[in-house]
Amino acid sequence: MKRRHFLANTAIGATTTAALGACSPTKTGSVAQTNSQPIVRWRMATSWPKSLETIFGGAETICKRVGEMTNGRFSITPFAAGELVPGLQVLDAVQAGTVQCGHTAGYYYIGKNPALAFGTSLPFGLNAQQQNAWLYHGGGLEAMQKIYADFGVINFPAGNTGTQMGGWFKREIKSVADLNGLKMRIPGLGGEVMSRLGVNVQVLPGGEIYLALDRGAIDAAEWATPYDDEKLGLHKAAQFYYYPGWWEPGPTLEAQVNLAEWQKLPKEYQEIFKTAAMEANLNMLSLYDALNRQALERLLAGGTKLIAYSPEIMQAAQKASLELYEQNAAKDPVFKQVYEQWKSFREEIYKWNQINELSFDNFAVANDT
Repeated sequence: MKRRHFLANTAIGATTTAALGACSPTKTGSVAQTNSQPIVRWRMATSWPKSLETIFGGAETICKRVGEMTNGRFSITPFAAGELVPGLQVLDAVQAGTVQCGHTAGYYYIGKNPALAFGTSLPFGLNAQQQNAWLYHGGGLEAMQKIYADFGVINFPAGNTGTQMGGWFKREIKSVADLNGLKMRIPGLGGEVMSRLGVNVQVLPGGEIYLALDRGAIDAAEWATPYDDEKLGLHKAAQFYYYPGWWEPGPTLEAQVNLAEWQKLPKEYQEIFKTAAMEANLNMLSLYDALNRQALERLLAGGTKLIAYSPEIMQAAQKASLELYEQNAAKDPVFKQVYEQWKSFREEIYKWNQINELSFDNFAVANDT
């Protein structure tokens, strides 16, 4: 009798132990898979000052969400421009393995490959939603990752400001002739277009723009949107605020990752990183849209003069942009391959958006009471 009781208790104990073991971090199962993953510590260099919580916030979103979704086992620490490397050398640092990842804009590095501009924004190109459609579902991201692979890097969309403003000027710009000899901070292919219109182009990181503009080292500068421009204090250094930012209708920011480090990550961590980058992409755009109108109203109340670019300047810039693309495509097979695919997508989505969004927007704005 005692023997039968002992055996029964032993069986119950074994069953209980097995059941508990199934939930234990040391066994298989969802909890076990999380806790059995390696501890990974990365550093992220960025091109942004911490004072711009919107754009630096894109980097912070990635780091925060990766940490949360891995219960702290995969942690990434973001650093502002200049803390680890200069703001315009993030890609170099990621490529060299100085840092495992970075948050920056691809068009800062067109000197390495002009086609990197497609990953950010092209003059008279795609707005934010169109850019996302091209990257996520139009073959754009695959095309950009193929280019970055040559640098030992993989990239993911990780932020967008929406259509930007057209920059701050110390004096009025009424015609193309007024641009001649002007010293202006403007990066990417937009800078190349401005150069063709007579501008002396400068490329500076965000944290250096105000002093350069205030001290007269440059005559004009563009950064992003009213909210960020106000944060940088650009309205204190120049009075005339132009729109639209035709060179950046929907600029995408990127998370760039050293490819060798990426390949070391467990598949789960890779998927978590990609998900966090997509969240940063959506969140940043939404945040800018929520903040910009109020910032613009404050700027105007403070004396900023809001001016639209003249049709002459817009037409000249568009003509110069299209000529630049064709010339780059004629001499660079990589640029040509991406450009032809991008151009076809652009034509198709323009036609569609003329029917749906543009027709609605035109009516709604014209008849808003």
